[in-house]
Amino acid sequence: MASGERTPTDDGDGGGLRAALSGLTTRGRSFLAAGIAAGVCAYVLGQADLLRVGLLLAALPLVCAVALVRARHRVAGTRWLSPSRVPAGTEARVHLRVENVSRPPTGLLMLQDKVPYVLGPRPRFVLDRVEAGGRREVSYRVRSDLRGRYPLGPLQLRLSDPFGMCELIRSFGAYDTLVVVPRTEPLSPVRLSGEAPGYGEGQQRSTALAGDDDVIPRGYRHGDDLRRVHWRSTARHGELMVRREEQPQRPRCTVLLDTRRAAYQGAGPDSAFEWAVSGAASALVHMLERGFAVRLLTDDGNAVPGEAAGGFAGSTQESADSSGLMMDALAVIDHSDGDGLSRAYDVLRGDDGLLIAFFGDLDEEQAALAARMRRRGRGAVAFVLDGTAWGPPDDVPPAGAREAFERRLRLLRASGWTAVAVEPGSGLAPYWRQAGRGAAVDGPAAVGGTTGFSGGRS
Repeated sequence: MASGERTPTDDGDGGGLRAALSGLTTRGRSFLAAGIAAGVCAYVLGQADLLRVGLLLAALPLVCAVALVRARHRVAGTRWLSPSRVPAGTEARVHLRVENVSRPPTGLLMLQDKVPYVLGPRPRFVLDRVEAGGRREVSYRVRSDLRGRYPLGPLQLRLSDPFGMCELIRSFGAYDTLVVVPRTEPLSPVRLSGEAPGYGEGQQRSTALAGDDDVIPRGYRHGDDLRRVHWRSTARHGELMVRREEQPQRPRCTVLLDTRRAAYQGAGPDSAFEWAVSGAASALVHMLERGFAVRLLTDDGNAVPGEAAGGFAGSTQESADSSGLMMDALAVIDHSDGDGLSRAYDVLRGDDGLLIAFFGDLDEEQAALAARMRRRGRGAVAFVLDGTAWGPPDDVPPAGAREAFERRLRLLRASGWTAVAVEPGSGLAPYWRQAGRGAAVDGPAAVGGTTGFSGGRS
């Protein structure tokens, strides 16, 4: 990802001179003030020699300002990121290139890039004289423990005269964006119940199961095997028709992320909400790698990739783009102002794919609504964060809070969910394995007789 621009040099002499005078350094202003003071004293005292000294002191910064303006340096700047999307806690490198595209050489240059304070201190570089047509390259590193989209720029260049009397600041208008996505962790292939019967274990969905009368042909395409030509359909349609190949059913998975503000306590990289966001990102990446068509759904009913892709990541070719789209959405996701899961429930009605949910603290009403999300024939795995455990260390949980949490877990499990309680101190991987063990042991009975499927391809 790169951006580049030349410094503006088409200002008039008046505008450039005013900018140069406003850019006088402390040294230049001191010389100018000393010169004016010496001139006033020379006029009062009648000292001609003192007047000449005052004129020299006052003229030096003015001459430097005029010379700096008339030099008309043309400098091109380029920035590119490597990479432009990084997980939280990972460094990215920003490369800067400055090229002198004017005839005269430049003087001493100070290069400064504007970055958000979250990414670290503002980088500054001092470049020596750059000859005509010459270039200089520098780089710096940025790192953030907080996910988000961070603008980089504008790039600023300070031109100064050899005496340090005046500085001109030129800004490049181009910006770049560093996307810090949630941290993900590798997950082991486990058996989760209800993962699209007919996929895996060598099973395929055939479009023709009862002989030639049920064959659904399609038009001939260049490269098709002539042995697959269906002559009866060819005669009927008047064009060459071939039998369709058996296509494996692509399983679907929805990752539901509860973003309600009331469902989480605390803030920061180690908060319950950040754990849920990171867990959802890990599940998305894992299921995409296993060949699933995946979508991200939030409690307010918003789905990614969105309606343009049917709500799910489409073919394998689109999986990489869909993964980037969902990770970009998770990079900037924040708490919702909603107080319920009803919108997500409406979206999930009629869906028959695997459901993986990351819930915050659930009250009785929301636990009952979540229990109804799981439907017969569909696998459902819930990672529920215990609000009493994720609260501040000095907070004493109310009496009966733990018992209420366990009761809601039992409600989810009774409705067919594989529900796992999540406490601080560990990542998603051990809870993921725990969910796989629960599905392997209790899956067929818990989900109405649906068959299990290994997380990897068969």
